[in-house]
Amino acid sequence: MTGEVTGDVTGGVSDEVTGKDLDEGAARRYRTQVWGGAARTLWRPSVDGTVGARLRELADWTDAADLADALPDTYGDGLVEVLERRVAEELGMEAAVFLPTGTMAQQVALRCWAGRTGSPVVALHPLAHPEVHEDDAFGTVSGLRTVHPTDAPRLPTAEEVRDHPEPFGTLMLELPLRDAGFVLPSWEELTATVEAARERDAVVHFDGARLWECPTHFGRPLAEIAGLADSVYVSFYKSLGGMSGAVLAGPEELVAEARVWLHRYGGLVFQQYATALSALRGLDTELPRLPSYVAHARVVAEALREALAGKDGPGWFRVHPEVPHTHQFQVWLPYEPDVLTAAALALTERTGTCLFRRWFAPVPGGPPGTAVTEVTVAGEGLEWTPEDVRKAVRDFLTLIEA
Repeated sequence: MTGEVTGDVTGGVSDEVTGKDLDEGAARRYRTQVWGGAARTLWRPSVDGTVGARLRELADWTDAADLADALPDTYGDGLVEVLERRVAEELGMEAAVFLPTGTMAQQVALRCWAGRTGSPVVALHPLAHPEVHEDDAFGTVSGLRTVHPTDAPRLPTAEEVRDHPEPFGTLMLELPLRDAGFVLPSWEELTATVEAARERDAVVHFDGARLWECPTHFGRPLAEIAGLADSVYVSFYKSLGGMSGAVLAGPEELVAEARVWLHRYGGLVFQQYATALSALRGLDTELPRLPSYVAHARVVAEALREALAGKDGPGWFRVHPEVPHTHQFQVWLPYEPDVLTAAALALTERTGTCLFRRWFAPVPGGPPGTAVTEVTVAGEGLEWTPEDVRKAVRDFLTLIEA
């Protein structure tokens, strides 16, 4: 793309820049095609591109990995078992089970622990994924109840866990805490918080959807990080570019029970070899590159901050965290979300560069009159220099319509 979108990308209904006259489904498809066709981007998520291109990429990798002659799986055998063993080894856990979604993996893990601890109460952050993005699944489907040791935009401290007035059976820690800005504690803080839970005879479960990104920040290998917890859930599409799917890893007895609940929840899918292959590809190709993504995200964040603080900047902004903990971070600006989304779209249409994507209203309690977006730095983003970032910011700011 060189600044102009061609073809009927709006499903027969046109709007020159913003798609504001379209229904939201058509507008989303339009944005996806514009951003997916960008000549330059900080990352290219799995929703970009076409089905044919994605399947060809996966087939090429399958051939290169000598897996083309593997037999299709049936109800979780074959390649799914290969994936489970691989993840258990990466995380240093006894066993692992593949589930189709992280939402299911979390519910299965926590209800299994509830049976073992005798307590249906889970301590977690109010910004954790089950509280914000799972439609009250814990309480409605699994009969669990949650309590919050803290509502500060960070993981709970050891003191907050130790001094929480209500009993709980499981402490769940989301690493990193996505909706607070992909933030992580220090290694010393994390180990102290885990120890505080142990003092209360609680088990510890890591929501590790993005745990793959954490070794750089902690300065520890993946297995050592995962080894702090009694069980860990990891995702394949968030950091590793897979199609979908999740794994729950932990003791053999827990995983054996989780397989029973997997069936009861309707997650024992007949065939999942394509999903398993895409996950294995991510472990082979993306996992080794994540440290370089984290390092370059810090370069990009600093360049963003410099550009936004310039004379043509918005006056108020926030790059959070100032030094990213992972290869993802937040940017805040003092405009309405629709205004900034329109500017981000226009930037790609006119220049072929995708700097930002969608913007959103802040979580309740955030500064009024502001919007936030998430920035991810991955493969193609490694090619961006600080000046590339600063120029893209300057071009973006000229397209904001107050």
